[in-house]
Amino acid sequence: MGIWITDPDETFLARGPVTFATGAAPRVKGMRWFRDTERNDIQGELPGWPEGPVYTQHSTGGSLARRAGKGAVLGLGVAVMAVLSAAGGNLSGDYGPDSGSDTPDDPADEVEDFPVMWAAPGTLARTLPWQLDPGRSDEKRYRTQAIVTDRRLVVVGFPFSKKEQSKIEDEVLWETPRSTIASVDRRNFRIGTDLRILFTDGSWCRLRSVSRRKLIWPLTEPRGYVSLESLTDDQRATVEAFIADRGPEDEAPLITQNPCGCYQVRAVDQLEVNADFGVLERNMVMDANGVEVEPVAYHPEDFPS
Repeated sequence: MGIWITDPDETFLARGPVTFATGAAPRVKGMRWFRDTERNDIQGELPGWPEGPVYTQHSTGGSLARRAGKGAVLGLGVAVMAVLSAAGGNLSGDYGPDSGSDTPDDPADEVEDFPVMWAAPGTLARTLPWQLDPGRSDEKRYRTQAIVTDRRLVVVGFPFSKKEQSKIEDEVLWETPRSTIASVDRRNFRIGTDLRILFTDGSWCRLRSVSRRKLIWPLTEPRGYVSLESLTDDQRATVEAFIADRGPEDEAPLITQNPCGCYQVRAVDQLEVNADFGVLERNMVMDANGVEVEPVAYHPEDFPS
């Protein structure tokens, strides 16, 4: 099907790589579990899932874990990429951790145990695709990415080859309406690339993405966007100059107003997909007078969320 694209009446917001997260604390390092609300392992109950690795926590003395089952765990290295400024704006993405911490947010789920799915029978998290699991899907051959629109969250997968990195043949693996998402928050222990999605039925999942910031902001920010037509002449001229080098088929710029009064302008093209980082976005901040703000003069709320 080629690259997945939105419906004509739908607004594309973000796309980035995503997998289930992996434990980092000594007791759970390199491991993950799929749990019900009684903390039982439920991976054998998930419909359509192939057999995967079974883990045993490391001892407190630090001995090596033993595991049984098929598959291999592929640690997700944080990719390093030199990002060049595109004409008229900054290229934005999470090309490394944004706020890693040595302090766990929840020791029970990050130090003693490491569930990446928490789901009672019949809840939404149990429907997530097995391809998100690095223990079942080899990222050297297959990649998974999340797409955020104004209507839904979609997970796609595609075969990957280093020789044909620009070839994207998306397969829709899973999707859910925005209305099923109760909250999305950062999980910073330890490298700062994890996020937790809590669904309205009480189930949740813990995911990892080097593009975490790019995926989180459209799921947590207010959903009202400022139209280009509603801007003053000076503001509109600045935005039009910022996007002047883009093709006519590209999406309209995403404009939000920050609490300080400045405007955040994001430019994305859902057809330009990178297998490692998803869709790259350019961003620019302008003040209430329509003057572009240099990064050194940003207010705290002007930095990409």
